[in-house]
Amino acid sequence: MKMLKYALQIGSGQSNRFLWQLPNQIWRRSYTSKIRNIGILAHIDAGKTTTTERMLFYAGKTRAMGEVHRGNTVTDYLTQERERGITICSSAVTFPWNGHRINLLDTPGHIDFTMEVEQSLYAVDGVVVVLDGTAGVEAQTVTVWTQADKHKLPRLIFINKMDRPDADFEKCVTDLKDKLETQPVCLQYPVKNEHGLLAINDVITLEQLSWQQKDLGRSYKNIKLEPSDILRQLQEKRNELIDQLSGLDDELADVVISTESFDKVDNALIERALRRATSQQKVVPVLLGSAYKNVGIQRLMDAVNSYLPAPEERNQIYDCFGTEVAGKVFKIVHDKQRGPLTLVRILRGEIKRGMRLISARGQAEVVSKLYEPLADEYREVSAVQSGDVVICAGLKSTVTGDLLTSSQSALKNAQKRLKQSLGAHPTKDEEDDESDQSDELFAIDPQIPDAVYFCSIEPPSVSSQTAMEQALRQLQREDPSLRVSYDSVTGQTVLGGMGELHMDIIKSRILSEYKIDVDLGPLQIAYKETIESPALTTLSVEKEIAGSKQNVSITLEVVKDQTELFSLDKSPENLPSLNALRPRILQVLRKGSISALERGPRVGGLVVETQIRLHNATIGRGTADSFVMATAAQCVQKLLSTSGTRLLEPIMALQIVAPSERISGIIADLSRRRALINDVLPKGDRNKMILVNAPLSELSGYSSALRTISSGTASMTMQPCGFSSMNSADESLAERRAQGLE
Repeated sequence: MKMLKYALQIGSGQSNRFLWQLPNQIWRRSYTSKIRNIGILAHIDAGKTTTTERMLFYAGKTRAMGEVHRGNTVTDYLTQERERGITICSSAVTFPWNGHRINLLDTPGHIDFTMEVEQSLYAVDGVVVVLDGTAGVEAQTVTVWTQADKHKLPRLIFINKMDRPDADFEKCVTDLKDKLETQPVCLQYPVKNEHGLLAINDVITLEQLSWQQKDLGRSYKNIKLEPSDILRQLQEKRNELIDQLSGLDDELADVVISTESFDKVDNALIERALRRATSQQKVVPVLLGSAYKNVGIQRLMDAVNSYLPAPEERNQIYDCFGTEVAGKVFKIVHDKQRGPLTLVRILRGEIKRGMRLISARGQAEVVSKLYEPLADEYREVSAVQSGDVVICAGLKSTVTGDLLTSSQSALKNAQKRLKQSLGAHPTKDEEDDESDQSDELFAIDPQIPDAVYFCSIEPPSVSSQTAMEQALRQLQREDPSLRVSYDSVTGQTVLGGMGELHMDIIKSRILSEYKIDVDLGPLQIAYKETIESPALTTLSVEKEIAGSKQNVSITLEVVKDQTELFSLDKSPENLPSLNALRPRILQVLRKGSISALERGPRVGGLVVETQIRLHNATIGRGTADSFVMATAAQCVQKLLSTSGTRLLEPIMALQIVAPSERISGIIADLSRRRALINDVLPKGDRNKMILVNAPLSELSGYSSALRTISSGTASMTMQPCGFSSMNSADESLAERRAQGLE
């Protein structure tokens, strides 16, 4: 009957445009409908890891609750995470709940590790965003929300720490509307029970939920509310919820119209409408609780099952792989006994132990073993089906972001099918959307943010050089935001990272995991450079190498432009000679010219907002490509020195929360750091929040200085917000610092 129904839909033109895989979709549905792949996102210290620990405990996956302050949590298993009480690496855990299988990724909340969040979002179908009930929407909350928007992920909100006296539920909801511009729907409201403890009023069931602390919150009571003002207010909230959802869901609207009453709408119908609206990202359900006090976690897991989508409801673009395997690599970790372990989200097909896989890069590898994820603990399995998350051992060349499939022909067939489907007269919006998805689908290299800090790294002895290089290769494979390069001028290995904490963690991990006591040089700011004025020059180089005459003459120009890095001068006098150049020579000239922009003449910063324009090139017969490339690079370096460059310094956006009486001292200190005060806002009854933009070079050790000024009462968050030009005095100081003279 199901096959007949699909055949009729195909005949009537009502089916999805990926028609070749409908039988396989039917086969998958029974298994994948019970899987939930979710990420848990938040600002630092909002309670993500504590919430995850409670989920594992109530699901029966752990026998005791881990606590962040005790350093015994499942997902924060690195020594550095347990020492500092923060999440550094995202980790995956799998647990059952009410007939469903939940694959959860606990992600970092610190801005230095935002790349971990970005990679994790490729593996999930929905996210839970945790808010601190005392702080509302914070800086990193906005960042992770934007990342979830980019991946078009349905969301739930869990407002944590609602047991605290300074928690403000209404302010959190207002923040969601104002700062995130979303449509929150409150399914619960906080209340204190007869013992003065946090309880929850459920809007849909009109019940009060009260948790039993004697059994660590394992059980809770559903108490039907007696007629009272509280019940009447809750009924009004329920009616508002139905009214809001009926404007978004046809099934619910039909029932409301036919019954002419909100009271006759049953709970199951509300939940179905809420699920559809959430999956379509029209609304965001809001729940509350206190993870530390064991309140509200079970209902949060129920909401994950009820409102977030199953794998089969998303990622239809991967149907182009048919019955073949398609998997996305979202994280790699190195285990001392098992070697490199690759975390893969299986999007289509089935991965089995001993299977041969091909990456989009064309490299073939064999899966030696498969494991079910539970942070740093592993349970071996023989096969894992579509929609699930698995750890693969034995993949030696695969890197984060790779697409894995069963064969090269399967990859080519998928690309062919995808092109055919995109050409089947889609709407403009669908075409743009799926074009973006297809670019992301077959992309080879992940988009890595620019480094904020650089520093040199040295081994303790020459004999440790090889071991240090191997450690850095493994760490870079785990963390794509870590940049490792060799500076040919100084002869040093140079690390690039996202912040002071990021660099400190790398050094600590090399010592604790690889037993190498490396020495990091002083942190250098990742300045950028841009040209002051256009410049044009011709460079002719003639040399004999190994009896072969090498001859190149190039005319290049640098101009201010942000559109593209390299272009051809289309003037009538130059165009004929440029058209005579072979495409391969043009590619060599382009590569050599652009490589020179990687190191500016003043502090070695990346040269930006600059275009190289080729006017003419004469290449002698038998001249090697490497000689042509080196000449092009030398010509660009000459141009940069001729035109002169200005420095651009990284600017950081700060949010500082402090008691009102400490604000004047903090602002006075910021003014000495070339900071721009954007606003000072009230934050609760006694505190204020300062919004500041300040140069990164002035913020070294600022968190310690802030603690001193405020006597430990202020808190701060910081994230990059672009680059800004500098005056001559500050440029001179930056150059002296880069040369080690300050």
